[in-house]
Amino acid sequence: MLQIGLNQGNELFLFEIQLSQLFMKLIFPLLFILILSGLSSHLNAQISEKKLEKHIYFLSSNKMKGRQTGSKEVKKAGNYIEKEFKKYGLNPKGENGFRQKFEAKVKKVKVEDSIRMAENIIGFLDNGAEKTIIIGAHYDHVGHGELGNSRDTLNIGKIHNGADDNASGTAGLLELARFYSSNKIKEPFNFLFIAFGAEELGLVGSKYFTENPTVSLDQIHWMLNMDMIGRYNPENGLAVIGYGTSSTFPLIFEGIECELKLNLSKDGNGGSDQTSFYKKDIPVLFFHTGGHPDYHKIGDDAEKIDYKTLWQILELEINVINSSMKISEMDFIWTN
Repeated sequence: MLQIGLNQGNELFLFEIQLSQLFMKLIFPLLFILILSGLSSHLNAQISEKKLEKHIYFLSSNKMKGRQTGSKEVKKAGNYIEKEFKKYGLNPKGENGFRQKFEAKVKKVKVEDSIRMAENIIGFLDNGAEKTIIIGAHYDHVGHGELGNSRDTLNIGKIHNGADDNASGTAGLLELARFYSSNKIKEPFNFLFIAFGAEELGLVGSKYFTENPTVSLDQIHWMLNMDMIGRYNPENGLAVIGYGTSSTFPLIFEGIECELKLNLSKDGNGGSDQTSFYKKDIPVLFFHTGGHPDYHKIGDDAEKIDYKTLWQILELEINVINSSMKISEMDFIWTN
């Protein structure tokens, strides 16, 4: 309570009350607005299970026909990802806006159109930092299985929706992009979000990027890859591949609490896009919930995804990413 000057009896008391009422009228609403603003910012920066579900159901719907490289449907998937990147305010970091085009060759079977056009979709969160963390996931799948990459030999010609492989990883990519672009904090590292094309034809998109990087590879802090993170099996746990590619990863994971069973694998190779970066001497982690009976078959559908655990995996990844930003330099270890 503020007192100015001296007065007598009730006049001073009345003056003090009036000042208190003025404080309540002016300051409290301002504080309320600030609290709501902070709460809104906090809520916007949370991983959303509903958004994960929305992305996966769209990408793995029958209308997308399995997102085969070179198809109209995989182009629709690319448009969807680019639209989300724009919504998050990411900067285009392809070679033509958000797009990085390349050719991918079908090798397992003979087809007339063996050379397919494909694209990486690349968005950049520029925090004005010297180093950049890459977060990636491939968005293509095997279409109807006719290119020799189906495990469902009795159902070749039918749609392989690829909800887990890899709509789940793509949804995770989009949610991490939304998280870091809307958390209102200027992180000490930049982020490069890459949706890779033509992974199913032999990691073609990630190989092309590492040979034609739109951010210099010597500026990369490390790379996180998500491929099939939607079908967690408690008995098998969550595979974290690449744990041995830097001596700093044990320190990064130290103190991080996680209810999930983690299987830490040292090797940087692992049959997905992180391998392309590992071969360029970049530390990598590949998050993967493992194989299941629907892998590369027609039963890999959106309703089978464990959305709650997918959310937990992304929360773990955020903790790992945040912990990695406390380390200014990460060394690289060749694990083979």
